Amino acid sequence: MEMQYFKSYSEALGREMECKVYGHAGLPVLFIPCQDGRFYDFENYKMTDAWAPWIESGQVMVVAIDTIDKETWSDKFGDSYWRIRRHEEWVSYIVNELAPFISSLSKECNDWEDYPGITVFGCSLGATHAANLYFRFPEVFTGMLALSGIYTAEYGFGSYMDELVYANSPVHYLENMPSDHPYIEKINRNYGIICAGQGPWEVPETSFKLRDIFLRKGINVWVDMWGHDVEHDWPWWYKQVAYFVPKLLES
Repeated sequence: MEMQYFKSYSEALGREMECKVYGHAGLPVLFIPCQDGRFYDFENYKMTDAWAPWIESGQVMVVAIDTIDKETWSDKFGDSYWRIRRHEEWVSYIVNELAPFISSLSKECNDWEDYPGITVFGCSLGATHAANLYFRFPEVFTGMLALSGIYTAEYGFGSYMDELVYANSPVHYLENMPSDHPYIEKINRNYGIICAGQGPWEVPETSFKLRDIFLRKGINVWVDMWGHDVEHDWPWWYKQVAYFVPKLLES
């Protein structure tokens, strides 16, 4: 498996950010780690093994990045006003700095004229971030695989609410999105999957809420709820990757 390491200064965050690319060609996939995670978690937690058939065959190229959750969603005793604005700087880093890098790298590796956009993938809080990026920026992120996420910003910010917390809370902004909003048409041109189990440590309630919102709004995102034996843990996420990635590639 071909691997490349990159480190560059982020203007949005005011510091160096690291990432690692797995693969030599194929659909670009952005991996967002679990809560407080680092770019090397994709490798250290053996997610490379789960994705290996498609990475090694040149069907996908995975870009694993850093979170800054310790400064934002995880810092429960910090100032919420500051924390959500710091999180928004991380979103800006991804959309305005990282996404163009991924686009350039993908075009170079694949010799593409028509760029397919980025598929965003994450588990747990990584899935929360992945879904938020997918719904907020449907022209940048054209695919999504979100496993075991919680899709309300209440998880990180409790009862605090302002315009930026709202903008990072899919359950809230999708509930209030008009059915004729232009973003719905854009999302429906893409392909998104949300999956959660209902066993130990899983919190499936917001996945059910999103499923209901999608049905009412005509939003075409597949919400697949697995059984009460399915735990919030890596072995199940490996199984879900094996099941869903072929469907993402067929879409």
